[in-house]
Amino acid sequence: MSTSTAPLTVTLHRPPVERPRFRPDIEGLRAVAVLAVLAFHAAVPGFAGGFVGVDVFFVVSGYLITGLLRTETANTGRVRLAEFYSRRARRLLPSAAVVLAAVAVLGALLTAPLRRADLERDVLASALSLANWRFIAEQTDYLAAGHDPSALLHFWSLAVEEQFYLLWAPLLALAARWAWRRRTLLGLTLLLGSASFWLSLHWSAGAYLSTPTRAWQFAAGALIALLPVGPLPRAVRELLGLGGMAAVLACVLLYDGRTPYPGVAALAPTLGTAAIVLAGEQHLVGRLLARGAPRAVGRLSYNLYLWHWPVLVLAEAHWGALPWTVKVALTAAAALPAFAALRWLEQPLRRSVVLGEIPRRGLSLGLTAVVFPVLLALVVGTGTIRGLGPATPPDPAGLPPGARDGHSLLAAAPPADAPTVPNPVQARQDFPPDGACEVDPADTTSPPCRFGAGEDRIVLLGDSHAGQWFSAVLGIAAQHHLSVEELVKQGCPLPELTVTNPQLGRTYHECDTWRANSLARLKDGPKPKLIVVSTLNRYTADRAALLHGWEQTLAPLRELNVPIVYLQDTPIPGRDVPACVSGHPDTTSACDFPRADGLWADPLAEEIAAGTFPGVRSIEVDSVLCPGSGPSCPAVLEHVLLYRDDSHLTNAAAVVLTARLDQLLSEAGVFGNGWATLLHDAFDGPAGSRPSEAVWQYDLGTCYPGCPAAQWGTGELETMTDSTANVRLDGRGSLEIVPTRDAAGRWSSGRIETRRADLAAPVGGILRLEAELALPAVNGQAAAGYWPAFWALGGTLRDGYTGWPGVGEFDVLESVGGRGVFGTLHCGTTPGGPCREPGGLGSGEQACADCWGAFHTYTVEIDRSTSPEQVRWLRDGTQYYQVTADQVDPAAWDQAVHHGVFLILNVAVGGNLPAAYGSSPSAATEPGHPMKVASVTVSARG
Repeated sequence: MSTSTAPLTVTLHRPPVERPRFRPDIEGLRAVAVLAVLAFHAAVPGFAGGFVGVDVFFVVSGYLITGLLRTETANTGRVRLAEFYSRRARRLLPSAAVVLAAVAVLGALLTAPLRRADLERDVLASALSLANWRFIAEQTDYLAAGHDPSALLHFWSLAVEEQFYLLWAPLLALAARWAWRRRTLLGLTLLLGSASFWLSLHWSAGAYLSTPTRAWQFAAGALIALLPVGPLPRAVRELLGLGGMAAVLACVLLYDGRTPYPGVAALAPTLGTAAIVLAGEQHLVGRLLARGAPRAVGRLSYNLYLWHWPVLVLAEAHWGALPWTVKVALTAAAALPAFAALRWLEQPLRRSVVLGEIPRRGLSLGLTAVVFPVLLALVVGTGTIRGLGPATPPDPAGLPPGARDGHSLLAAAPPADAPTVPNPVQARQDFPPDGACEVDPADTTSPPCRFGAGEDRIVLLGDSHAGQWFSAVLGIAAQHHLSVEELVKQGCPLPELTVTNPQLGRTYHECDTWRANSLARLKDGPKPKLIVVSTLNRYTADRAALLHGWEQTLAPLRELNVPIVYLQDTPIPGRDVPACVSGHPDTTSACDFPRADGLWADPLAEEIAAGTFPGVRSIEVDSVLCPGSGPSCPAVLEHVLLYRDDSHLTNAAAVVLTARLDQLLSEAGVFGNGWATLLHDAFDGPAGSRPSEAVWQYDLGTCYPGCPAAQWGTGELETMTDSTANVRLDGRGSLEIVPTRDAAGRWSSGRIETRRADLAAPVGGILRLEAELALPAVNGQAAAGYWPAFWALGGTLRDGYTGWPGVGEFDVLESVGGRGVFGTLHCGTTPGGPCREPGGLGSGEQACADCWGAFHTYTVEIDRSTSPEQVRWLRDGTQYYQVTADQVDPAAWDQAVHHGVFLILNVAVGGNLPAAYGSSPSAATEPGHPMKVASVTVSARG
């Protein structure tokens, strides 16, 4: 018997190591996300909802990071936080640091000095992964970042992700250490996600950019990683994949900047992405996403996201606004530095054995990546603000000569070498000194805000575009021994319109409540002396909705039976004016902005002029802030920097405008026995559009219905039309009436008249008919036959277009063939009669060397305040002719003068008057030269 002495061998079976499973379809899904964002940022038509690509990234990040940490827990029983953060730092921070450094250097070279100071702070916040909180503090509207946005605005989403990593990884580490069951972690994730979603619906400020209101999207991805889901049936996978992708793409195509976001609207892209991830790889959408091209773009997505936005912003900072096609090309060009960063920076560092062996090395690299761009930004930005002037708000004593009493814009300009007031640094903070009276978006009631010692008060009511006038209104109130009550709310339209507030990311219910509360306060309180209303004129392009909203707001105010003045909106530069001026201190005209962009048609002003809102007076300031009829509006006027941002006046500008605004209020009849504007049209509107149908109507054909003879009774040759070839706005603040001739030699032209026919001189008062216009810029034989005119007919003519000349005709201006100008009164009977018809009582030809081509102001005043009564003709404020009542028998004067009139603007071709001066049209007559009308105003006093 033998005994074996061989050693006993025992084999121990270790549980298999679980490895994170690579999902090629998710890499392709990143391509969908980044391409959507790129299309949105490049303003590609049809992709206004591309911002939801960020939501896709958030869900994917929540899924991948949770899955990675869950796998580590399964393998090791714990989460090694140092290794996790080292891996994140190696992959993300160096590429971000290079972009931040590039932006710091290029920004110092390409952007305005004032923007460079902002950029320094943006670099610091972005490097520290706090960009979202910086932009929240700046009240940045990401979805409307169209006016000089930060080149690092896109870092907000990277900051949200980094903050998620900072909080979520320790939570999972605790779960591993305390051996939480999967069910517990699922419940906690669901609870935190639900709380975050609730917060996104109810948090007033920063909902779009904040981590707490975005955490639920990461939680959605995390839940999928934590759910113990086995293989799904094929039909379910296909349904999830197709349905999820359809939801994401529908949001990209259907959402836009007006969509309340994030909130409920964010459910669609979030759940759509979650469905794609949950479906796995084995379905149609997953297989498509896993193909080579989507995966290649997906691998590049992080670096492409980093680089594309600074390229777009810095390009526009240097070259100005760019079309979307150029933006697409620039975005494609951004793929070059993005690929270089992926190939020679991100991938080598991520795969580095030296950095991966010891977590401390990766963390040190990350710290270097944070510190380096910050130091670089501080170095290249040092002295940026130096030379721009002090940062404290300007003292009124430092305003240009005359500005302290508001006459700077009316009197002599300051010396040519005077600095702007406020300087660009001051302008940013040059707010109205009204304390906390302009209430924030979350407020629904204005606090008691009364300024001045007067017992009676002026109420200033509206949004921040009303609040910008505070100093001017307060100065006017002091001059008239009144006080000011301010009822102003940010971003809240005064007309009854329900709008979305971008800061809240949802419908602006607080605005509706505030408006109702403010109107109720005025109704229930003591009557004010005057109500001044103003608001941004761009809340909606729906004219009917806007006018209905105004009717709802103005109706209770009109019931108070106090004067109401509608202060029309100021021009909108649409750019950061102080930043621009900081870069062009010696050539501030470079910061001027197009008149067509800055001035919009104002439907309420048109309706007030048409008499639709009795008791409401309208005052426009465009003619002061954007004088003349040139193509541009100034950013700086007489060395006063007019705007503190892209739309609001500086307080210094409001102070300067005090006297002018007081004058306009007096002319409107608000204070004392001043002038009241009965009708005004400044012809603002897009080029090629029609004049306001609320103010004007067309005369068509060759005569009025029922007139005694064709050719308008004057032998004219043209046919009047309503075509924009003959009557149109030029887009620069003027009306054009253009005579045209077809191939057969037939002439067409335009003739419009006011809808109102009740414009009358009050008993004991004065009626003023006035137009600023330029006769056609043509002369010599080329002008033969041209007969432009601005005139008025007695309103009773509208009853049947009969009764001429007894009903009265006031030719404010007419001229023929490039000659001088004429003023004439027609009355009585024809032929002969008290006005020697058909010639009338006229001034005869008045020489004017530049009237054909240059703007002049032509005026008739019907004065019933004198004895005898008078009709006076003026050019540029200088009287050149008059007719008095004692020149005409009383009955004829009464019939011609003591009633309302309507105004007419037209350019005739040929006829009795041109023929009388040997100026009939010929083959040499050139068609197409317009009479340009900058404004028409009818006002009364007494």
